[in-house]
Formats: sequence, structure tokens, C-alpha cells
Amino acid sequence: MIIVAITGASGVAYGLKVLKALKDSGKETGLVVTEPAKLILDYELGIGLEEIKKLTTNYYDAEDLTSAINSGSCIFESMVIVPCTMKTLSAIAHGYANNAVTRAADVSLKEKRKLVIVPRETPLRSVHLENMLKISREGGVILPAMPGFYHKPQNLDDITNFIAGKILDVLKIDHDLFNRWSGDEIH
Repeated sequence: MIIVAITGASGVAYGLKVLKALKDSGKETGLVVTEPAKLILDYELGIGLEEIKKLTTNYYDAEDLTSAINSGSCIFESMVIVPCTMKTLSAIAHGYANNAVTRAADVSLKEKRKLVIVPRETPLRSVHLENMLKISREGGVILPAMPGFYHKPQNLDDITNFIAGKILDVLKIDHDLFNRWSGDEIH
């Protein structure tokens, strides 16, 4: 199972795109959506929790610290937090496991499972960078929502596909969300 957590940062379209791609790939998923993320889903995409829950195999309440994913005995292969707020990033960096997102991330790090964090903030303060470095040193992957443009995006969907595709690359899941660089493009 791959856990996808959506927190209350702008860029929830990235999380939605990852969930859709994982569903299309046949992967079992677990979804956690924080309360602020529910507001952002409605504001940015006009969708509610019930709609996004249709894209996942399992749903876990963000405030339920008794969920299976909060224990190292729950076997899941990886976790993606997309988008990830600086508050969530800070909590993970400092071992403050106060909800199902930060606790499952803590489990990922302590059990040496893949943890992919997609921060969506700009500009970054030094403390943000230091927190990212702490997580990276423990094995977490920091994958900022910084789209490339070599695939010549034509619309917003192409840009979200690029970031979702990069996340899937880290998870080693095949996809066709964007055209890969071949080196022949400039010749």
C-alpha cells in the first residue's frame, strides 16, 4: 500500500493527480486528508472529500491516532505527502507526531520506508530548508513542486502531470504523464 497524505497547502491538484495515477496503475492506496486540505480541495478544485475518497482503497482520518498506519506493524511500502505544508514538514523533522499524517511519516522514517515530501511554499526560509535537510538525512525524499518546462507544457494539467510523474518516478511506478527528456530536443 502507498499512503497519500494531502495537507492544507496550495497545490492539492498534485495530490489528486498522484491518487488518480496510482489508481490507474492498480496500486492499493491509503489516503489521509487534513481538515485544512479539505477546505483547499473545495477552494482550488471545487471537489469534496467524498469525491476524492473514490480514488483510494483505504481512507484514514487525519485526527485518528489509532489508525493502522500509525504503527510500524502496519505494512505499507511508501508514503507521499503532497502537497506538504511547512507546519507538517516541521512536525516530521522534529518528531512531533500529533496526527495520522505526521505519525505515519514518523513510521516511514523509523521503519526505513520511502517517504516523499512535496513541499509547496515559496520563498523558503532558512528554517524550512533546515527541516528539509533533517528529513533528507533520515532518508526522506524532498521533491519540491518545481515543474520543469523541457516537455513544453501547454496547460496547467501538463504542469501537474510533470510533478505527479516525478513522484511516481521516485516510487518506481511506470507512467506516461509527461514526455521524458531525450537530448534530441535541442538539436
